[in-house]
Amino acid sequence: MVEEGTLLWAPDPEIVRNARITRFMEWLGRSGDYQDMWEWSVESSADFWTSIWDYFEVVGDRGDGPVISGTMPEARWFAGATINYAANALRGNPDRLAVIFRDEAGGRRTYTLGELRDEVGRVRAGLVRLGVGCGDRVAAYVPNIPEALIAFLATASLGAIWSSCSPDFGAPSVTDRFTQIEPKVLIAVDGYRYGGKPYDRSEAVREVAAKLPTLEATVWISVLDYRAAAAASGPGRGAGLGWEELRAESAGLEFEPVPFDHPLWVLYSSGTTGLPKPIVHGHGGIVLEHLKSLSFHQDLGEGDVFLWYTTTGWMMWDYLIGGLLVGATVVLYDGSATHPGTDALWRLTAEEGVTYFGTGAPYLLASMKAGLKPSGLERLRGIGSTGSPLPPEGFAWVYADVKPDVQLGSFSGGTDVCTGFVGAVPLLPIRAGVIPCRCLGASVESFDPAGNSMIGEVGELVVTRPMPSMPVMFWNDPSGDRYRESYFADYSGVWRHGDWIKILPDGGCVIYGRSDSTLNRGGVRMGTSEFYRIVERFEEIADSLVIDTGRLGQEGRLLLYVALADGATLSDALVTRLRTALRTELSPRHVPDEIRTVPGIPRTLSGKKLEIPVRKILLGTPVEQAANPDSIANPEVLRHFAPEPSR
Repeated sequence: MVEEGTLLWAPDPEIVRNARITRFMEWLGRSGDYQDMWEWSVESSADFWTSIWDYFEVVGDRGDGPVISGTMPEARWFAGATINYAANALRGNPDRLAVIFRDEAGGRRTYTLGELRDEVGRVRAGLVRLGVGCGDRVAAYVPNIPEALIAFLATASLGAIWSSCSPDFGAPSVTDRFTQIEPKVLIAVDGYRYGGKPYDRSEAVREVAAKLPTLEATVWISVLDYRAAAAASGPGRGAGLGWEELRAESAGLEFEPVPFDHPLWVLYSSGTTGLPKPIVHGHGGIVLEHLKSLSFHQDLGEGDVFLWYTTTGWMMWDYLIGGLLVGATVVLYDGSATHPGTDALWRLTAEEGVTYFGTGAPYLLASMKAGLKPSGLERLRGIGSTGSPLPPEGFAWVYADVKPDVQLGSFSGGTDVCTGFVGAVPLLPIRAGVIPCRCLGASVESFDPAGNSMIGEVGELVVTRPMPSMPVMFWNDPSGDRYRESYFADYSGVWRHGDWIKILPDGGCVIYGRSDSTLNRGGVRMGTSEFYRIVERFEEIADSLVIDTGRLGQEGRLLLYVALADGATLSDALVTRLRTALRTELSPRHVPDEIRTVPGIPRTLSGKKLEIPVRKILLGTPVEQAANPDSIANPEVLRHFAPEPSR
């Protein structure tokens, strides 16, 4: 058991002196500590975001309009400015290494910045031949391969709008997303490989294309067998052509200047319980936010090699490729994190000399449970964790068994803003289970139900001032009603994110999970992350899910579901140990009424546990209505949560 708040790492004077945020503060002429800097960044937000534009010499025309006008949810940034994301991502020394691609079979490709620019110019010209222009949508059904990055940058350079899904998404899940945005072009792979196995997606592509009435062309990328893919396209909607045909002609690279809030891409909410929300971010907001976050919180710049394990269906792909904005080399990896072994990503990190490796908290915990002690990480100086709260034991494992001098940054944010609200910074120490700070420019507070700000108590994570990377809109939401209902229905003019957070007196933060999946036992309210921290440290438990079936005004049953590790059984002794640990470390009220075994815990395609759909199933919603199976990584396990029929 590792106590929350245990000091694990502190920056030495050299790290502080060389940190990119230190240089920025010196450039600003500001003294003081990080807390002073954060307060200035949110209280003088116009000055702060202007300084980001100026410090990084953003490519664009800032215009003479106000930096910010209006208030949330109608706030508008840099009115009159023009910019293009791709122009900022593709500037710099053409000879520097920009992209490393690896797949799980050992395949490797690299691109210098000059080579990347050439490929983007070719694909841009191909899209123009297909009739793509500013404002058109380009949809992509692709894994994390260089062609995805190239197609995105080509799309952005035109002022067209990108949207992607990973090929492990089922066809209905993809059509739920892409039909909302009416794309002109679909770029798709014939299949992908994962866990050592090939998966043919040609039929799924044909099904998706048939349901997109605005589609004028389908571009096939050969991963398995292009000839089979081309044949599978058949007489489907839109002309069919191969990737090589799209990029056939060499062309100069140009960048369409677009307004600051012009749509860059459309991301989506998980869509587990309804139609996914199509979240639109603007060119300017993403450029400024990612320059700030990657430079000052991840401390990335030229000379760094940046890997984040992700798919194109998760916002972390969009964040990863932002490494180009700060001059880092980005590592694209296509494949399983655990094939041929749990150490796959650690070996990749060592082999490519990665300096910053990011992943989901579950991978770090799986590595810990597997007893891994990765080696060859001499160049690694930063590890990022996101997707779910990392418990103190996960922090401690990194420092004990990975690298004692690494900067471990646990971040929490969301697809909604394509960044973190709270995270790490090189100026502050790392303590077990604690996120060191609120990120620059993010006015994060903890609110009670009445809207009062709290310190040292668990409350709703809210953002009280606008951020440039907040959505410019939801697609097909002309009135803005759906956008306002999603974030601003609870507190007037304040963004409610839907997480429980405790902000400590020194500015540190602890995230306790989703506020809509709270455990409430006898009036004691608790986020689920504390529960999982205790249960999942048992070697016999591979994964777990806790559900409180209580309704408003009525206390229900507290049910703990466990997926057992290989060879383990739910013995009476294990049950007793689990109950004792929960009683002593949480409270007697949080001892589950029943502990049940299931073959697996349902998770979204991006790895988040499905607490709310399972609760709906337990309260009587039919399995097929509780969640969209195509948005779930393992939908087959849901039926194991259905109540047994009455006899």
